[in-house]
Order: sequence, then C-alpha cells, then structure tokens
Amino acid sequence: MNQRSPAGAAGSAGSPGPLRALAVWCDQWPVIAAGAAPDAPTAVVRSGRVVAATPVATGAGVAVGQRRREAQSRCPDIELLPFDDRSLAATFEPVVAAVMAFSPTVEVGHPGDCVLASRGPARYFAPPGGVGDAEASLAHQVADAVDVVLADMGWPGWVRVAVADGAVGSRLVAAHLTVGHTPLVVPVGGTAHALSALPVAVLASPGVVAGVDPGLANLLRRLGLGTVGAFASLEPADVLARFGGPAVMVHALARGVDDRPAAAEVPAPELVVVATLDPPVERADALAFAARPLADDFHHRLASRGSTTSVVSVEFETDHGEACSRLWRYDASSAGLVDRIRWQLDGWLSGPVAARPTAGVVRLRLVPGEVVAATGRQLGFWGEETAADQRAARVVARVDALLGPGSVAMPGRRGGRSPAEQVVRVPAGVVAAVDTGGMPGLAAPWPGSVPPPAPALVHDPPWAVEVRDAEGAVVCVDGRSHLSAPPAHVGRPGHTQQVVAWAGPWPVDERWWDPVAHRRRARLQIQCVEGPPLLVACEGGRWWCEATYD
Repeated sequence: MNQRSPAGAAGSAGSPGPLRALAVWCDQWPVIAAGAAPDAPTAVVRSGRVVAATPVATGAGVAVGQRRREAQSRCPDIELLPFDDRSLAATFEPVVAAVMAFSPTVEVGHPGDCVLASRGPARYFAPPGGVGDAEASLAHQVADAVDVVLADMGWPGWVRVAVADGAVGSRLVAAHLTVGHTPLVVPVGGTAHALSALPVAVLASPGVVAGVDPGLANLLRRLGLGTVGAFASLEPADVLARFGGPAVMVHALARGVDDRPAAAEVPAPELVVVATLDPPVERADALAFAARPLADDFHHRLASRGSTTSVVSVEFETDHGEACSRLWRYDASSAGLVDRIRWQLDGWLSGPVAARPTAGVVRLRLVPGEVVAATGRQLGFWGEETAADQRAARVVARVDALLGPGSVAMPGRRGGRSPAEQVVRVPAGVVAAVDTGGMPGLAAPWPGSVPPPAPALVHDPPWAVEVRDAEGAVVCVDGRSHLSAPPAHVGRPGHTQQVVAWAGPWPVDERWWDPVAHRRRARLQIQCVEGPPLLVACEGGRWWCEATYD
C-alpha cells in the first residue's frame, strides 16, 4: 500500500490553491507524558537543561532552556523529572487515535504534535456554508476530541489547533499564535502575514527544517532581521548566495510558500523495504536494534536513485495478523527513522487493551511517503565526512538501540568560563542540539575565561592544592583580584614543587545578583620544575587544581 503524505493528498489534482493542513499542538508535552499535574511546580530536564515545565513553574520564572540550578533558584519547590524518551510516544498514542477519527493519514512529527490534510475532512464535516466555515468546524471538532483525551490525563484545555497553508506553517501557527483551546484558522494565502511578527528564531528551531544551522537565527538577528517578516522581505537568490540551501527552505516558509514539494513522486515499488523478523519481536528496544540495518538500506535505495524523503509510513504486522501503520515526518536520517519505529511500537504496546497486539512483530515495512530529487549537501573543501565517520555513526546508533536511548554519550561543546563548563557529555542523538534552547554559544564573550590553548585533562572533581609564596605563606587574592605575593611553590600538602613560571590571575565574578549561585574565583596558570603545567583556581580562600596541560 503506497500512501501519500497528508499535505500531498491535500494538494492533489483537482484541489486548487495552496496545500491546507490542520495541526494539533500539545504544548509542554514532556511534562504531560511524565504524569505531572498542571497545578504542581514540575519541570522535565534533559542534559541539565529544562525542556518543559508546568504552568505553575513557568509562572515562577522557570523557562525552557534554563539550567537545572537556575530553575531551582527561581522555584525552590520545583520537582525536576528526567526526560523519558520512551514514554513520549506511548502517552501521545491516544491523542493520535483521536485525530485519526477525522482522517486516516495523520502525520506525526514528534510526540506532542501531528498534522492532517484539512481540505478533504473539512468537506466531509462541513456545515452549510463556505470552505472557511468547514475548516473552522473541523478544527473545533478535532480540538474537542483531543481535549477529551487530555482531560483524562488531567490537562483539560491544553490543546492548540490551527489550520493554515502547509504542514510546517500550520505547526508554527498552532505553537506560537493560537491562544488557549480556541482553534485558529488562517485564511488561504495569509500564513506569511500571520507569521510575520514572530521572532525569526521560530523558523530555525529544531524540527522545523532539517539541516538548518542552529546559529542561523542568531546570525539573522545580528544582521537586523529579527522577525519572520523581515527575513521574508529578502530575495530568494540573495538568501541562497549568503546562507545556503537549507536557509532557502526556511525563507520559503517565511514567505508562506508550502514546505512540501509540488513534484513529489509516488514511491516506486523497489523503494519499499520489507523485513521479516524471526523470531517475532515483542520489545521496542529489540525492534529498534533490528530496524537499524533496515533503515540504512531504506536510505541507501533512495540515495542510489538520487532521491530523498522526509515522510515515511512505518507498518507493523504481528504473528496473529494484527497491523499498525503510522505516517511520520523526520529529518531523513537513519537515526531519526529508528526513533520513529521505536516510538510507534511503544505507543502500540501501551495503548488500550483492546487495541494492543497479542503477538510479536513478524513483519516491518517502510514506505516513503513522498519522493523528491535529492539536492545534496554542501560539504567543506576537504569533504568533512568520510566512510569512517559513517561507520562510526552506525556503530554508535546500533549500540544506542541495543542498550536503550541515551545510553551512549558523546562530548559536546558549549560556552563557559571554566574548562569543565565548555565540554559536557550528552546523548549521542542530541549532540547537534547542545547549543540550542537558550544555551550560550561558543562565540559569546566570556570575560574571565582562560585564553587558549585549552588544557588536555580536566579534573572532575578538582583536587585541593597549596599555592605558597617564597616565605611559605599561602598566596591570597584580594577583592581587586590582586595576588598577595607571586606564587613560588605549588602542589599537594607536603609535596609542593618550585614554580618556574606563572600567568594570571583571571578573575571571575559570576551571578553576583543571585545570592545562592554567586561565585568568585581567580585562576592561575603555573609551570613547575617537573610535570605538566597546571590550571589552579582560588575560591573561598582555598586553591584547587582544575586542569592539567599537555
């Protein structure tokens, strides 16, 4: 069975005008999936950052992107819950089932939002009147159906529904312009005007357009293009020349042009990938591990034809003949496809008892929802990607699928003043997202940071040292960041060495406005007679060795 994407169905022959889509958006879905109550101060944290919070927490000053400690300082009574990737899709399945009562082709981007083509269902549910009345009637009925599901979860009135031009356009309208439970219907051709006043960061946020540099929004703001309308006023040729191919797709969204290609092909039979699982698979993590080579084969077949897709239909069949099919939008990567496969099976296994499978999955089928010509990627002069890089990425993804999501960590760079703050461990699947969600960038000014080169070894935790002058007294740092005397000996108590060279101090006075998080430190680089150079810091009258140079 070859399926077209919802937007593709809306734009089929005989349906003039732009593609119309209805988006369902459940804000702060991770806290809903975690079982939190809206009247309790709760937030969900991932990689030390807040990704979702309840209304009570946001009212106290907690915001998405804040660090854990900052959220706790703003709301001391807050309960911080870990991010559970597996529960997101499982809890969102009842919402998708409610929306599928209006259209069999519901496209899920991420747990918390989904899209369906509005033109066909609007005609079916149309009251006496025009097309606009039909879309408004459909939007209200979908909102009421989803609200019943959310009310059972303790979150009544927490759904946002919008109808606009294009799948991504309707998502943006639902997420940023819809107020409360009342749906918003944007007139045909009015999506660009509706989005024009929004900050340009909404277009470059993760999940909107695949392959967009997270720093695009910051660059546009520095160039004076702070709103979607200002960015849309540029000529497409100028955007291509200055920002590259992915930015052109973002610019098309800003101008109200639908993100779906008009010349999408019906997938050829040889692009459909089918796998028979023996023995049957009954766990989502085991299916994700088995699906990894299938996802690689799926994308390899597309690449061999010079094609690509961002919409895929994932179909399961059990040993008892039960079937489950879902349409997913993703970033055209094998890792993203494997995540969707795992999410779908998690949602099926945890759905209503009457709808759960009674046997293991014996058949997995991947069908591209829309096939377009691959425009390729612009790599650096030396390529920037090798076969070894691709093999390493496949190995990491398979280990992550075997041990569970988030079990494989990789170093990710971010801004900061100390070496320990500049490199953090993040799950392998979200390395690209480390510098998003309000996290300070690498290029931000960091007064008080130690100049390069960076130390080779960062001690976690730092170990205590003594820094003494030539008279044997402990070297102190006064309020003006002046040393009491030049350092002459440094080392552990009873095992100090003579200092032959030193540099600094580099004073840091962080969060002086916050009595809880306020910290004052001063760092020195010290070279002893023997051993590697050290990076030491004085805080609260005590010295600590933070890092060692090579």
